[in-house]
Amino acid sequence: LTIVSNWGRWGTDDEVGSLNLLTTETVLTGIGQVRQGRVISLAQPLGPQSAVAPHRTRPQRFMNRDAGDYAIGARSPGGFRFAEDTVQFASHTGTHLDALSHAWSGDELYNGHPAASIRSTRGAGRCGAEKLRPIVTRGLLIDLVEAHGGPLPPSWSISADDLAATSRAAGVEPGSGDAVLIRTGWWERHRGHMDYHDHEPGLSTDAASWLAERDIALAGADNYALEVQPSPPGTTFPVHLILLHQHGIPILENLDLRELSAARPRSFLFVATPLLLQ
Repeated sequence: LTIVSNWGRWGTDDEVGSLNLLTTETVLTGIGQVRQGRVISLAQPLGPQSAVAPHRTRPQRFMNRDAGDYAIGARSPGGFRFAEDTVQFASHTGTHLDALSHAWSGDELYNGHPAASIRSTRGAGRCGAEKLRPIVTRGLLIDLVEAHGGPLPPSWSISADDLAATSRAAGVEPGSGDAVLIRTGWWERHRGHMDYHDHEPGLSTDAASWLAERDIALAGADNYALEVQPSPPGTTFPVHLILLHQHGIPILENLDLRELSAARPRSFLFVATPLLLQ
């Protein structure tokens, strides 16, 4: 199977991309992976101390109502009191799923939709985050830390051969509709440090194409951009363009895969529910 692009595969109006592969059959396949009934969170903590890229604002929290308000005389009808807060953060902070409108080349988004549909006043008119579906499918962990005996060094370019050999050794083969997660060890080595956003090990372009050829639903990793940094000379985030732009495969970034790795699963039920942003 060789898939050069998914443009037009699900129709000229498609804005969902590879999440179209999440059928009732893939859901049942995912549920069939459950053996222990153990729930493992893959998210990094999100708060004021979160490591963020230099061009983004750190998460902030403001209390709209707290105990201090009542101490200075706020009304509490019938004795009822409550606390509320407001949280602000850049959408690409912490563990998040990139929508298909996140990256493109030229004047067209995934599937030929006009990039001009993205406006500051209304966000993405096409391929936006509201098109992301709840995800329930088979998950596979490609644990390069285990395979290499420790976290990958800075700027290590993960090849298609690396993915194939590690998958084969683990007895798994990525297939249609799978969620494939890549453990590099970058988060556990650089957690909380600003250099987390510099020189990360990650996927090469041939590794991204290898995943796309296996018709996966999404790809994720325990680093901030999935792909090796810095980008190869003459390119800028080429893996984003291969996965998001050419194949419509969402990218899950900033995972914490330590507990999942310790559980040593061959495969597992993967569940993710993106925020329904509009």
